[in-house]
Amino acid sequence: MSNGPSTTPALGNLLCYALYSSSLAMSRVYRPLLTGLSLTYPQYLVLMVLWTQDGLTVSDIGQSLSLDSATLTPLLKRMESTGYINRVRSSNDERQVVVSLTGKGQQTRHESARIMACISEASGLTDTKMAEMCMQLNALREKLNRLA
Repeated sequence: MSNGPSTTPALGNLLCYALYSSSLAMSRVYRPLLTGLSLTYPQYLVLMVLWTQDGLTVSDIGQSLSLDSATLTPLLKRMESTGYINRVRSSNDERQVVVSLTGKGQQTRHESARIMACISEASGLTDTKMAEMCMQLNALREKLNRLA
């Protein structure tokens, strides 16, 4: 064991830790905003995907969110039991399950503007800065996904 100066960077200087801890912090901000809707953050993301295009298969949703069906299926079952979505086997291919919004799931979209405003305020970022950061993080994710 060496007593000399460490070459290990400080935790706060690691990109991986900055991303990880920022994600945890973001989840903590979302939690109380979603609690009143009885939604978790991953469930909210599913709704956001379906608000963009309703009637997607489980695999389409999983691809959009980078989640596998083993993770997504229990989440979707809970969302169905709380009345946000319906799941129906595809008539074209019974191996596929099509997920559609219910009226409750569609109405929750109206809450999204309030939630996004709270997130924007909490971040302290302008819309322009937030968009720039999203572009940078999306580009980083794409680069990393090519390596994985």
